Amino acid sequence: LQSASKRLSVVVPITLLIIVVLLFIALGSMKDSLVILSGVPLALTGGIMALLIRGIPFSISAAVGFIALSGIAVLNGLVMVTFIRDLRLAGRSLDDAIIDGALTRLRPVVMTALVASLGFVPMALNTGIGSEVQRPLATVVIGGILSSTILTLVVLPALYRIVHARNH
Repeated sequence: LQSASKRLSVVVPITLLIIVVLLFIALGSMKDSLVILSGVPLALTGGIMALLIRGIPFSISAAVGFIALSGIAVLNGLVMVTFIRDLRLAGRSLDDAIIDGALTRLRPVVMTALVASLGFVPMALNTGIGSEVQRPLATVVIGGILSSTILTLVVLPALYRIVHARNH
């Protein structure tokens, strides 16, 4: 357990750095890359809260769930920011692009979150063989997806507005 924790303490920061670099390469904007990456802490908070609510201790399996969750949070943020940027490139004002982007992406983001969460429910409720590995991972992912969805729809557009208000 201790050697796995040590490896994760090295792998996770490196992975997040690689994600930022890839986002920067794809978007050409460090501001947008960091706005997207801001989805990770709220997703992680949701995963932690889910573990606490269910009384499940932190484990390596939960840590793997947090890693998967980081990718999901970044993906949701990337979809939202890319859509807002496309609206801006089409000539929309900052506020109109943010409002229309958030409203237009509402349904796809919520549906994706529901489908992804429901897919993990059998693992989260498992009590048979392997449940000690499956339950923490699934609990983290479900809790994180739910909180990440809120971030993607509410907090992320607000952060985008704050970051880009000076350029407006």
